[in-house]
Amino acid sequence: MRAGERLGILGGTLDPVHLGHLETALAARDALTLDRILVVASHVPPHRSQQPHASGFHRFAMAALAIAGRTAWQLSDSELIHDEPSYTVTTLRRLHAEGYTSNELFFVIGADAFLEIRSWKDYPQILDAARFAVVSRPGLRASELPDRLGDLASRMTASFDSTDPSAPPIILIEAQTADVSSTAIRQRCAEGRPLHGLVPASVEQHIEQHGLYRSPTQDQPEHHGMTKAAAGRLHGQS
Repeated sequence: MRAGERLGILGGTLDPVHLGHLETALAARDALTLDRILVVASHVPPHRSQQPHASGFHRFAMAALAIAGRTAWQLSDSELIHDEPSYTVTTLRRLHAEGYTSNELFFVIGADAFLEIRSWKDYPQILDAARFAVVSRPGLRASELPDRLGDLASRMTASFDSTDPSAPPIILIEAQTADVSSTAIRQRCAEGRPLHGLVPASVEQHIEQHGLYRSPTQDQPEHHGMTKAAAGRLHGQS
């Protein structure tokens, strides 16, 4: 950590990580002049009834490949190495314990995902734990959120003033990001269709090499679970 650093946090299951994730983080970085992007893959997503399709080992590996060579991007295993559900508020509290203030943390999220914010653990207090950089996604512009989440409209802004510590915590960012989802990618894999232009080439290669997301008749053995040692080795390569 550096004093006064503006840290963007990109969290999620990343099953798999795709260009939509990366372009959302880039849009927030450019709009808010973030110093660093921390990518955090979740272990047990609390908002989903179905567990991740790929193991934590593979999801971490793909994220590492996706950000390789990107200046000031870092991958964290802080959620993967814990067995409890991966709550965003827990991750933010860990960062507070490292010395970050709420005004220095910018949780990057797509507008579609932010629509579910009321269901998050410790809502609405979580909105005081960080600033939320909400980026437009295909089908939902960030500018639509004040109407969709009327009770939060007064806490939203499209013109962020970094010098004002009392500025609204929800920052709306208009940007074009890739029209892709992890669900659609998994479906394409099950159908044996290519992923060109949807994920980084290195991630596509990893999926192919390990037979990830194939239909049951096509499955190949993969690593299940993720030890701290494995996470550490991959973390050192990112």
